[in-house]
Amino acid sequence: MIATDTLKVLLICHNHPSVRPGGAEAYAYELFEAMREQPAIEPIFLAKGGPPMGQSGNVHSGTRVSPVEGRSDEYLIYTDGLDYDWVYGGVMDTDFYTYCVRDFLAAYRPDVVHVQHTQFLGYPLVREVRNTLPNAAIFYTLHEYLPICHNIGQMVRQGSMELCTRESPRRCHECFPAISPQTFFMRKRFIQAHLAAVDRFIAPSRFLRDRYISWGLPADRIEFLDNGRSIDASGVASRESGPRNRFAFFGQLNAFKGIDVLLEAMRIIDSETAADRRNPGSGARASTRRDRAPRLRIHGGNLDMQPADFQERVLGMIEALPSVSYQGRYDHASLTALMSEVDWVVVPSVWWENSPMVIQEAFLHGRPVIASDIGAMAEKVTDGVNGLHFRAGDAASLARVMTRAATTPGLWEQLRPRGTEVPRMDEHVRVLDELYRKVLDERQGRGAGDAH
Repeated sequence: MIATDTLKVLLICHNHPSVRPGGAEAYAYELFEAMREQPAIEPIFLAKGGPPMGQSGNVHSGTRVSPVEGRSDEYLIYTDGLDYDWVYGGVMDTDFYTYCVRDFLAAYRPDVVHVQHTQFLGYPLVREVRNTLPNAAIFYTLHEYLPICHNIGQMVRQGSMELCTRESPRRCHECFPAISPQTFFMRKRFIQAHLAAVDRFIAPSRFLRDRYISWGLPADRIEFLDNGRSIDASGVASRESGPRNRFAFFGQLNAFKGIDVLLEAMRIIDSETAADRRNPGSGARASTRRDRAPRLRIHGGNLDMQPADFQERVLGMIEALPSVSYQGRYDHASLTALMSEVDWVVVPSVWWENSPMVIQEAFLHGRPVIASDIGAMAEKVTDGVNGLHFRAGDAASLARVMTRAATTPGLWEQLRPRGTEVPRMDEHVRVLDELYRKVLDERQGRGAGDAH
């Protein structure tokens, strides 16, 4: 019966993309819109509204859930006035779960609940889904490493920005001395206890899947499935001739995304270009480097949410670099036009990443990617095939690779991706639909309410 019935699928996200345009939010909403087109799926989208990401709170007195622009399949859920435990990851007023979340679940009774993120909503939300809907299939897409790492899920050591390969109560306490090792021990047990209610985890990269298996999630419950995308890049243009020296950064402007590394690389390039101009007779190589010197556009938002010293440093570097232009925040509707104006996309993150949406977007638009040589970036971008690697966190290495990309004839044409590296969203939905029905069949087979 499940194989032919229409499935009611609830997608839960930590932000609405209209409020905060992040990667996980963009993917979750694209997935929701694609599911709307499928006759065998009835999707519902539930996203966190209000502070800290949204400026306005709940305007519907007496309820914590309100429809988005009157829609019957899209809602915002508010936690205004409720304290959030940032260590354990949960709303401290349990009435939020036992009344607000429970009432919503009971009213809509989805067959499948697919959690895209629990930040601001909390891991107890997963347990409430299981308690309220014992027969439902619960899916959870792992978009980063927040369950593992208290440092904003980055798996980067606090202060030193050293990459972290494993957690432990002692190591986590070293990053956060005010939090005891015992608390970190209990934090892991608390989160894993709630995640035990999940039937299947979705890992968009093999690297991330391996990290979670090492952390303790059962390997047989984590499916590797790259994110699907529904972007139409058919209107993208490329200039017929001329140097391939137009570079761009797309994404959040924070220290983990490596924007300061990229700007330092541009400072090195600008310094070398200036030296070449002062010595016009210094040889053919210097002449080529001067004529094809990289130029950079920065498309990104949320710099205003970063620490003041980081904001000042980034803005100061941009102002001092004549080859860099800061374009500010962008929306995905303008992405194809923006991609048409660049040759290369740079992803200089200093953390592992998972499955950066910008890499997929670059590939769909036929733009090679220059990426850090770590984690999921190294997995998604194949050096010498659809992009180039540089040593993560090393501005001099990035400067050399960008200069090589801009000055090597034919390299852009050789590395230009064809878009086939990215799963199409309609196929992605088909695979998810099969997984949903498979898990529902499994749950029926072992009996209603049989939790893990």
